Amino acid sequence: MDFSHVTTWIFDLDNTLYPPEAQLFAQIEVRMTAWMMRALDVPQDHANRLRADYWRLHGTTLAGLMAEHQVDPAAYLADVHDIDFSVLTPDPDLAEAIAALPGRRIIHTNGDAGYARRVLAARALPEDLFDAVYGIEEAGFHPKPDPRAYAPILAASGIDPTRAAFFEDDPRNLIVPHDLGMRTVLVGDGRHGPDALTGGVGPHVQHRTHDLTGFLRALV
Repeated sequence: MDFSHVTTWIFDLDNTLYPPEAQLFAQIEVRMTAWMMRALDVPQDHANRLRADYWRLHGTTLAGLMAEHQVDPAAYLADVHDIDFSVLTPDPDLAEAIAALPGRRIIHTNGDAGYARRVLAARALPEDLFDAVYGIEEAGFHPKPDPRAYAPILAASGIDPTRAAFFEDDPRNLIVPHDLGMRTVLVGDGRHGPDALTGGVGPHVQHRTHDLTGFLRALV
């Protein structure tokens, strides 16, 4: 594992900086469905189907809602992220491992930055542990894996992708980083939104780990 050239460490948030067992996204999906039932005036089964279909087609449910229904992203995000964060536990070992990484540390999430900061607080990962927290709003509401999601983040922080590493729980979101020359690390089983990951993940995933803390400690 040669990461000696890496000077920028980019982390996804959901199911990456906290374990999937917390089921945080399960809460969000319930609120997504309820929001769509109200906003689109559709029954629950139809809302659930649209939620999954938009995720597959557009990268996130929000991107599909914006493309197909011109929804207000701010109102939607405020509603679906109004969840119980007490299911998350502090992780001082992860905080220590991230702090030991040489160079800059950045979060790039398909959630909004305010939501990311609440997750960090619940995990006792100090915000100043990271040089920047970029949410979907900083990416022009283009979600990963859309190539348009990455360019604004790279430009804002002046990142040389050939000297960066990207940590993600969704294999789709590592395709562009790999193509740009980043080191890519899949965290966990490989979440595919409403779908289960089956088969291989492809050569764009260079490393895999179920223990992010241990993986990071092995690098320094």
